[in-house]
Amino acid sequence: MTAISDGTPAPQTAATEAPAGHARDLERQLREDLDGEVRFDEYTRHLFSRDASMYAIMPLGVVFPRHADDVRAAVAAAAEHGVPLLPRGAGTSLAGQTTGAGLVLDLSRHMNRILELDPEARTALVEPGVVQDQLNRAAAPHGLMFGPDTSTSNRATIGGMAGNNSAGSGSLRYGMTIDHIRALDVVLSDATTARLGPVTEEERRRRAEAATLEGRLYRELPALVRENADAIEEGFPRFWRRAGGYRLDRLAREDTPFDLAKFVVGSEGTLVVVTRALVDLVPKPAHTVIAVGHFTSVAGAIGATEDALACDPAAVELMDRTILDLSRQKIEYASLGTILHGDPEALLFVSFTGDDEAELRGRLQRLAALWDRHGHGYHTLQAVTPAEQSALLKVRKSSLGLLMAASEGTKRPLAFVEDTAVDPAHLADYTRRFKAVLDRHGLTAGFYGHCSVGCLHVRPFLDLTDPHQQKTMRAVAEEVKDLVAEYGGVNSSEHGDGLARSEFNRELFGPDLYEAMRRVKRIFDPENRMNPGKIVDAPALTDHLRDPALPPAPALRTRLDFEVVGGMRGAADRCMNIGLCRKADSGTMCPSYMATRNEEDATRGRAGALVKALSEPDPKRALGDERLHEVLDLCLMCKACKSECPLGVDMASLKAEALSHHHDLHGVPLRSRVFGAIRLLNRLGSATAPLSNLPGRTGVLRRLLDRRLGIAPARPLPRFARRNLVRWFRGRTAAAGARPAGTVTWLADSFTTYTEPEIGRAAVELLERAGWDVRLESGGCCGRSSLSKGLLDDARDKALDLAHRIARSAPPGSPVVGCEPSCVMTLRDEHRALLPDDTAVRDIAHRVRQVEELLTEALDDGRLRLRADSWLRGRKLLYHGHCHQKAEVGTAATVALLSRIPGVEVAELDAGCCGMAGSFGFESEHYDLSMTVGSDRLFPAITAEPAATVVVATGVSCRQQIFHGTERTAWHPVQLIREALDPDA
Repeated sequence: MTAISDGTPAPQTAATEAPAGHARDLERQLREDLDGEVRFDEYTRHLFSRDASMYAIMPLGVVFPRHADDVRAAVAAAAEHGVPLLPRGAGTSLAGQTTGAGLVLDLSRHMNRILELDPEARTALVEPGVVQDQLNRAAAPHGLMFGPDTSTSNRATIGGMAGNNSAGSGSLRYGMTIDHIRALDVVLSDATTARLGPVTEEERRRRAEAATLEGRLYRELPALVRENADAIEEGFPRFWRRAGGYRLDRLAREDTPFDLAKFVVGSEGTLVVVTRALVDLVPKPAHTVIAVGHFTSVAGAIGATEDALACDPAAVELMDRTILDLSRQKIEYASLGTILHGDPEALLFVSFTGDDEAELRGRLQRLAALWDRHGHGYHTLQAVTPAEQSALLKVRKSSLGLLMAASEGTKRPLAFVEDTAVDPAHLADYTRRFKAVLDRHGLTAGFYGHCSVGCLHVRPFLDLTDPHQQKTMRAVAEEVKDLVAEYGGVNSSEHGDGLARSEFNRELFGPDLYEAMRRVKRIFDPENRMNPGKIVDAPALTDHLRDPALPPAPALRTRLDFEVVGGMRGAADRCMNIGLCRKADSGTMCPSYMATRNEEDATRGRAGALVKALSEPDPKRALGDERLHEVLDLCLMCKACKSECPLGVDMASLKAEALSHHHDLHGVPLRSRVFGAIRLLNRLGSATAPLSNLPGRTGVLRRLLDRRLGIAPARPLPRFARRNLVRWFRGRTAAAGARPAGTVTWLADSFTTYTEPEIGRAAVELLERAGWDVRLESGGCCGRSSLSKGLLDDARDKALDLAHRIARSAPPGSPVVGCEPSCVMTLRDEHRALLPDDTAVRDIAHRVRQVEELLTEALDDGRLRLRADSWLRGRKLLYHGHCHQKAEVGTAATVALLSRIPGVEVAELDAGCCGMAGSFGFESEHYDLSMTVGSDRLFPAITAEPAATVVVATGVSCRQQIFHGTERTAWHPVQLIREALDPDA
């Protein structure tokens, strides 16, 4: 965009409207000039058209710079071709800062190194893609941390935090990102570079003499500040917690050096591109204690903030009933509900941090006494240990995602008035009037946020596909903007201006200060190339909205039942890009992203790609697109997203459905047919053992399997057992005695039945000792392998056969159990999605239980007894849970069973997915990624354990991967219970 004579930016032509030849020329130059990847395909552009806001703008292309020289080359190429550009970190902006036409620079994939960490100086030199938790892990051994504590700390990048001027729950004590930036290496709009930081007046004058863009900054900005001193003094809100506009107030301060590094913090990529940041670190408190006040209303919780602040807390956080109820519905977060008292309408989390635990406990007691004396709340929970705090912190940090989970179709809790802040002294009255605005417009909203600094994240539910609701949104935004000004507060307190709030900046700052900000933009960016349309000269709040831009979903008949508004596209479009799937050091979601750090390998990348395909005029044909399946290919179908994604995006089911349509168009590959028939193959392998085990040990045959089927030669094949579980069961003599517990159906899965029958034998013997009459169901397959290969018609036939077989043969209401979680959980989940109207399928799904539950009950009521002196006594049991088990029911039952063994220590690993994922790890093209996933956390955690530690895993694939990656044998839990069983009991 060029400036016309009066300095007003000329109207911008959307980069996406550039002629195809022009785009090809830019792409060609970028490929020649950059070491990083360059992508201009439609799917990549679609994925980067969105962030975590309500906006979407299609970029021209995306580059993934590897270093600062790549950034400089990209800025130069964009300038040469007249294309806007915008830098992007995790892409979790809530106000639309990281959506825009032009060239997107993804600085998170490669530029994510911690270059230096100086404990004595308490500084770190980092690239912009370094994640906040990554920096904190590196700083922790030195007793340090990065002060700003965002709820998105497991994916928020330092570059993105600088772009936004992010804060978080600890801002009462640590301030905002601007307070922790010491220096920045940047690329300017003309592709020159500069190091910004505090300079003396002498140094500023020296730099101002240069005939460069950097020299112009040091010449013209001081003059601009002097000329607008009154506007700066009068135009900025008095409240300190600000993340809007350009920080001319910082340059106007006479008590600090001239500092352009702090000045560009919060500029949202509109002035510079950061390539390195020197940040300050702060001492990490040794202890944290938390008081959780229980209240019968949001107003009551806010009213208790004054007492909390009187006790010198580190943070005071509010959470309303909306989020509490949603947390109870998700396995990942449900543990919070077990420790709360009663049924609160709101909670107030008050955190105290420091090095003296006794003193912190004293403050907890003082606060509880104050609340009791003043009648605030009806209970105060005191969480002192990390174990007591874990459930609290997990839900608090996931409040945004949990609130988003309440979306129904395109009616979503939207971020447009969610970032206001007022002095906490006015918060109760302000919130009351804020709610009155919502009530007048007939809107409901979720309330959460930082009471300690007067910032509440209020997100009204609106459906922006309805033009009337767009008008309502604008009316509410204008009323709230006026209300916050009345209280001397700020419209943007930590999420920035972006597209949601920039429109109001002229009115909020006043015409003189706003014009000074426009001059700032022109000084830094004369051609208006740097992320235009943010902070100044912005489009309307209601332009570029994501949901109205999507065409109605064309009709598509699916084989799976997607129980959401909008069917398959609605299931994919639930994703609002909050980016939890980009975390890299905890949980399971998303293993492929953890290995590649590639946006399209995260759950949200795949969901976005599916939304694009399912919005095409012929979605069935679009589901056969090879680029789409390149995006879906590395999904391990671990199902972690179903539980860990707060919005419950079930990528495993979406991929299975997409594969089925791909097969309709292109045919079913031979390897998929082979894996889909795994029960037949395993049965044949068992029948012909030991001869059938020879191919796994013969190099020539392994190479043949690689060439013909794509089965990785390096991957050990399972060894078939001649005396499989079915043969053993038929030939055994059942233990004598009554069976008072009733009948239980044991699902003889397609894997352990033929390769690890000793697990099934142990389970059957235990169940019979516990008084169960065990019925072995071995006549069919659950269809798990067919599902994983998109063979959904075959899976449906298998599901129907198995469900009706059990329904006919087992007593009504009797439990169904097994030892392979992926198979057992298929009866609970996918069978119902395949056959939603079949009564037998629904009945069997409700009867599925975990064998661990039955055995724990038997141990607790004395039907089974374990020896106190088994060989397990004194040992540590290191337990790795199966992904499907974690996603569907959690691992509590397994941990509980293992904990019943006398004298053992049970430690559950947080090591993510093992990387095997059934057939995935056997496939030649996936083998390396499979091992990379396992090597990330699982293998190191196991190899670090002494030989005496007993490794435990419920999944057959997990046990295979563990042995291959560590040469440690993993036991199934039922085997250990059998080992510890008292034979005389």
